[in-house]
Amino acid sequence: MRPYIICHMGTSIDGRLHPSRFTMPAQGISRDVLRGHYERVHDQFDADGWIVGRVTMNEMAKGKERSVRDAPRVERKAHVAARNGRKLAIGIDPSGRVHYGKDNVGGDHAVAVLGEGVSDAYLAELREDGVSYVFAGPKGDDLSRAMEEIALLFDVKKLVLEGGGRINGSFFKLKLIDEFSTLIHPAVDGVAGGQSIMDYDGPEGDRPGTGQSLRLTHCETLEGGMVWLRHAVEPAPV
Repeated sequence: MRPYIICHMGTSIDGRLHPSRFTMPAQGISRDVLRGHYERVHDQFDADGWIVGRVTMNEMAKGKERSVRDAPRVERKAHVAARNGRKLAIGIDPSGRVHYGKDNVGGDHAVAVLGEGVSDAYLAELREDGVSYVFAGPKGDDLSRAMEEIALLFDVKKLVLEGGGRINGSFFKLKLIDEFSTLIHPAVDGVAGGQSIMDYDGPEGDRPGTGQSLRLTHCETLEGGMVWLRHAVEPAPV
């Protein structure tokens, strides 16, 4: 059984994700207060860990690639390093491009979700760093399998998915999101084509939300005018 997954995102009113491009807060409203809501709400979920994509994880991990000589050929099966009771920092990285240099990201135990085509040298690097890893099929896109394995190996019950848009879209398409938590900044980005909460990258005409409906379960105005919405994901009516 997979974990319960909450997609938790902060956005402008036009659905964009990069605060550096948002309009300035109105007179008397603190930007720091607005930005601080994200982590405070995140902590309320009391989840067992969090999930991000490759680009975000690479920015957070800040490790450097290094050569592991004579790396032995290893079977493509999960590797569980020492978690030591920590929460999980899960990076979706099918091609094995994130370098950690340590066993944690922000103090949380690093877990890489990989495709089976990654090199033996890369797997050796992860093991040397103390990073755990699981495989999501040959191409790294079998996220359902990966989430089930993480739940089993780490006794995980709840995870927070924190994007970007393509990762969120992939999870939604696979019906892996149980709830959306959305913090709407009192701001606009306004640029066409910017990354949004949900950027499913599939074939033309595909509808990733088919068979799913959202039900509003919570609406709250936070300090500074930010609005917090929670929506449960449930099967669509027949």
